[in-house]
Amino acid sequence: MGLLLPFCDTLITRDEQKPLYARRSRRTDMPVELDATDWRILKELQADGRMTNIALASRIGLSAPPCLRRVRALEEAGLISGYAALLDEASLGYPLTAFAMVRLHNQAEADLRAFENRILGWPLVREAHMLSGESDFMLKCIARDLTSFQNFVLDGLTAAPNVASVKTFLTIRRAKREPGIPISGAVPDAT
Repeated sequence: MGLLLPFCDTLITRDEQKPLYARRSRRTDMPVELDATDWRILKELQADGRMTNIALASRIGLSAPPCLRRVRALEEAGLISGYAALLDEASLGYPLTAFAMVRLHNQAEADLRAFENRILGWPLVREAHMLSGESDFMLKCIARDLTSFQNFVLDGLTAAPNVASVKTFLTIRRAKREPGIPISGAVPDAT
């Protein structure tokens, strides 16, 4: 049984001798094949991106130099896109999280790009996803209070060119926050 992923160049089969995923390196355009050790590295770094290379090497059973080479190869291939601290929004004065479903008048590529470029200038928008279906975009927003969010929606979002409608949803509480991908063992589940 094979699995075709959007970022893959070829169909990859689930076989004990072959890795599950392949991706081309951003700089060399060579396929990157992940083995069980690579997946363990990704799992550990996803759980704690601050750990030292020595601690990581110890956890996965390698010495530090080959561990560092593997991490750098994963970074070079674009499989590790960066490292960031997860901040507690509420503790830092942004207790309000809301989602805005945005429908545009026109969905021509130029209009979609123009709206995406406008999103880049809105600091309250922390994530934006283009959607299929009734709405064109879903925006995750944080704000200091309801008034700040309302001002953004009225003065920025609904006033933006090409915006046909906006539906907003205030969150009550976060039930789960788990960035990254689900890595359950040495290789992720193919389902």
